Amino acid sequence: MSPDSLIDGLNPQQQAAVTHQGSPLLVVAGAGSGKTRVLTRRIAYLLGQRGVNPYEVLAITFTNKAAAEMKERVAELVGDRARSMWVSTFHSACVRILRQEAAKIGYSNSFTIYDSSDSLRLITLVMKDMNLDIKRYAPREVAGLISQAKNELQGPADFVQSADNQFNEVVAEVFAHYQKRLISANAMDFDDLIGRTVEILQRNPESRQRYRSRFRHVLVDEYQDTNHAQYMLIKELVGTEGEGIPLAELCVVGDADQSIYAFRGANIRNILQFEADYPSAKTILLEQNYRSTQNILTAANAVISNNEGRKAKNLWSESGSGSKITGYVAESEHDEANHIVTEIGRLRSENISQPGDAAIFYRTNAQSRVFEEVFLRSAIPYKVVGGVRFYERKEVKDFLAYLRVLVNSEDEISLRRIINTPKRGIGDRALDTVDLYAKDLGISFWSALNRAAEVPSIPTRSISAINDFVHLITSLTVLVEAKTRPSIIAQAVLEQSGMLNELEKSDDLQDESRVENLQELVSVAVEYEEKEVEEGEEISLLGFLENVSLVADSDQIPDGEDHGGVVTLMTLHTAKGLEFPTVFLTGMEEGIFPHSRTLGDREEIEEERRLAYVGLTRARARLYVSRSEYRSSWGAPTYNPASRFLSEIPEDVIEWNEHAPAPSRASILKTSHFTPAPRATGRKASTTMVLANGDRVSHDTFGLGTVVAVVGEGDRAEATINFGSLGEKRLLLRYAPVEKL
Repeated sequence: MSPDSLIDGLNPQQQAAVTHQGSPLLVVAGAGSGKTRVLTRRIAYLLGQRGVNPYEVLAITFTNKAAAEMKERVAELVGDRARSMWVSTFHSACVRILRQEAAKIGYSNSFTIYDSSDSLRLITLVMKDMNLDIKRYAPREVAGLISQAKNELQGPADFVQSADNQFNEVVAEVFAHYQKRLISANAMDFDDLIGRTVEILQRNPESRQRYRSRFRHVLVDEYQDTNHAQYMLIKELVGTEGEGIPLAELCVVGDADQSIYAFRGANIRNILQFEADYPSAKTILLEQNYRSTQNILTAANAVISNNEGRKAKNLWSESGSGSKITGYVAESEHDEANHIVTEIGRLRSENISQPGDAAIFYRTNAQSRVFEEVFLRSAIPYKVVGGVRFYERKEVKDFLAYLRVLVNSEDEISLRRIINTPKRGIGDRALDTVDLYAKDLGISFWSALNRAAEVPSIPTRSISAINDFVHLITSLTVLVEAKTRPSIIAQAVLEQSGMLNELEKSDDLQDESRVENLQELVSVAVEYEEKEVEEGEEISLLGFLENVSLVADSDQIPDGEDHGGVVTLMTLHTAKGLEFPTVFLTGMEEGIFPHSRTLGDREEIEEERRLAYVGLTRARARLYVSRSEYRSSWGAPTYNPASRFLSEIPEDVIEWNEHAPAPSRASILKTSHFTPAPRATGRKASTTMVLANGDRVSHDTFGLGTVVAVVGEGDRAEATINFGSLGEKRLLLRYAPVEKL
């Protein structure tokens, strides 16, 4: 194959990146600039024109899929010999090295690899052996801190030294025991795979020389997403001056403007400081974009230029200005969703763009719910990528199971789902015993739970926990009987069950989004209450559950990998690396995007802006940006100002909907003092009335009654009230529409 054929069709900068040799190379590849093409052509050029043997090449990507595609593309260019190259993820490459070198760190080469759930299980066992209170020291949080430490190449001893509080001192102790247990089990966790490989290369000159002599060319994709351990691994494989072994030829490709994974440990410093790490490095800037129209690129360039300390880059295109960006200010999130679906329908009917060409991006998974509901009512197929559909998320299903039990206590499946959610100490053995008792007597599972004290051979502790659960359900069921609004019942379930409390106390970032999803479900209940009811219907919890079931019907959602004809819904983090002819970037409000958690922190706001840049640059031909004047949060409207990113888009490339005035820079600046409301918990200040025995009361549903008993206090206060012919009712006073006479 001639040299010309390998650089044919490449622009001058791409050609330079493919043919460069000698010094380390940083290819700053802007969005849509042909990064993958450059990488594959460079590898093919090494093999085809520079006489490099395939086994001398190590190419590292971030996904197995990307690795397989890269190897395939190179093989198409230079033939099957390309298949003997090492093209893999960081973890896969390290496993291959460790299988050869494990003995040097006290492992056999048959070591087991623990995934995150295996690690969590072992950490939990260690903590139990140490008699630690797992409520005070959440194993998941401990696991997260250990993982972070390992990604920084810290061992237990390093962690002890850096521990600055009692909690971290405990974690350090757990870390030490956990590591010993891993070694005794001949096991490594995912973080060990990289950390242990670095350790071998640093401590064993023979191993270091073997791999440095072998890999003469090291190529790394998505370099902006590397963490410290990955950075050091590359450094050890490439070598440093003065060690007697020629340096490997290093080529890294990435874009600091698309560094959006700091929450996963990625360190933007690695790419920003590349030239300081490798003083002889050459940098090639790929700025010609082959994906988007110039108007889209002008907007993206303008937004990202507000970040400080970045390497200047200006994307440009030869494909013309294209359509202006369309801006839309919606009244609410429902108006926003309806407008977008209507626009997709219009584009289809005018044969401008098909539904399969379109993608809708949002900042958090919870935002997908409104779009899903609107799409299900339209005739336009869709699919959610990179996350479970709203109504299939575990926390949502758990929540709905509670509500189903309140309507139908004989629903054994829902009962079993929630009886130990959150954890109440009711084990499987105890439940099996109850189940056997129910079958012997021919009664329902719920009836048997009510008679737990009569169940033979059930532990006393389990009886107490089951009784507490039965009491909880019985108290909440009275709310249904009293025809309380579904949103109030939903709120009561969240608070009284402990679900909300458990998630709020967690330091797991994922639990923050689970709280948002539960918040969204309360909002769904409020929306249901406000809708027009059919004749003969009434607003009820049963009606709400029926409504949700119809909306969430999984049969309506297309299966398979075929995107053709299907609108794609995804978070902005998931969208990285993809492109679509038509893109809708939604929820552009302060506190939504940028996320409320990032407001007031310059570094985090810059990460959010990079996320906006990623979103903008996914669009090929048509780009829509939208925001809502208000959206529902815990069932109440919240008003957020326009996202600062909207004001950073030049006015001459965006056209606002005639009903939607453009947010000016001045108006954004006017709201720059905006401070987010305290994190929503769904809790209102306690307004629970105080009652005493003998008090006369009036209830909206049950009529006049007399208080005969009061237990608990504050939000958990309960009153037993005699309503004459209707008998005694036990009411949670916080939620009961009771008036003291």
